[in-house]
Amino acid sequence: MNKIVVSLLMIIGLTANAQIKCEYEIEEKTDSTFLKKTTDYLIYEKDFVNTTEYLTFSLIDSDGVLYLQAQLLQKSNNFIPAKCLDTTSKIYLQLANGKIYTLINSEESCSQLVYNEKEKNSIRVLNGYFLFSKDNFEELKKSPISIVRIKYASETVDYVMKKELKSSNFPGTYLPENYFVNYLKCIQ
Repeated sequence: MNKIVVSLLMIIGLTANAQIKCEYEIEEKTDSTFLKKTTDYLIYEKDFVNTTEYLTFSLIDSDGVLYLQAQLLQKSNNFIPAKCLDTTSKIYLQLANGKIYTLINSEESCSQLVYNEKEKNSIRVLNGYFLFSKDNFEELKKSPISIVRIKYASETVDYVMKKELKSSNFPGTYLPENYFVNYLKCIQ
């Protein structure tokens, strides 16, 4: 009997630890507005010679309208050309089950250049806000993503998702493939 109780407690403990906790950077509710934004989550990292590139996602619920914030951070010893988002920019999510989900850009923007004199690096940051369509989110909640394709103003770039990502510059282990499976519930 004791073995059964101990086994049951272990299973409950493992299940509780496996669940993803929703963490919010912003959570505001007033009489007239509601805003909730999850913390930034590392989706992609490329570290090649003197150039590093990071792509992070966060989810936003603004008065019932759902957005995906995508932030591209590039750092290099060389000049980094600007990336821009325009009215035709989109994010395509290729799911592991073969379906494609499209998010539409909500505002025009270009990456901002900052020069770090101390490290002699150019840094570019681009923030994009992509609107979820009114489609059903059930496929995003169930199926991992295999590729994120971002259509910028002048080019299209594919980011291949990893099952697990351990960054040298961001603490922790990330599960990019399952981002929507794990976190979409946080804003619904």
